[in-house]
Amino acid sequence: MMLIVLGGLPGTGKTTIARLLAQRLNAVHLRVDTIEQALRSSGMLKADVGPAGYIVAYRLAEDNLRLGRTVVADCVNPLAVTRDAWLSVGQSHSTNIMEVEVICSDTTEHRRRVEARTADIEGLQQPSWQDVVDRHYESWSRSPIRIDTAISSAEQAVDDLVDLLAGRGLRA
Repeated sequence: MMLIVLGGLPGTGKTTIARLLAQRLNAVHLRVDTIEQALRSSGMLKADVGPAGYIVAYRLAEDNLRLGRTVVADCVNPLAVTRDAWLSVGQSHSTNIMEVEVICSDTTEHRRRVEARTADIEGLQQPSWQDVVDRHYESWSRSPIRIDTAISSAEQAVDDLVDLLAGRGLRA
């Protein structure tokens, strides 16, 4: 059992990698976009979702870790406070945590991906390229594992992560 947290800007390939990794490890895939859109679609919110999606995701991760399941969290994770919260979730369950930042170093390719994306969650409005460029995204204070999808396919990234886990003597 472990907690694997994938973070990075929209359009870098986080969800593709998270899905493949969760399948490969027979893990729970928690996608914050899905949670946030479900909250919006409920009609119960009087304001923006704010941190609610992350808070729900933390609790769902805790429930699954308590059951002995490996969790793959899929979120932008743009702030030190959200990264620290994920770390706290893992520590509170005495589980290994792997922080992974997914980037796309090729700006032209990243923009193409963002502009070509279609929503796979009903009602979810995809961010524009300008939204991605303007997004507040803090530098990481810890050193996450970094995957650059401009030079590595999603399948290769998953292979590399699984090999890294094995090399560290960790089993998901």
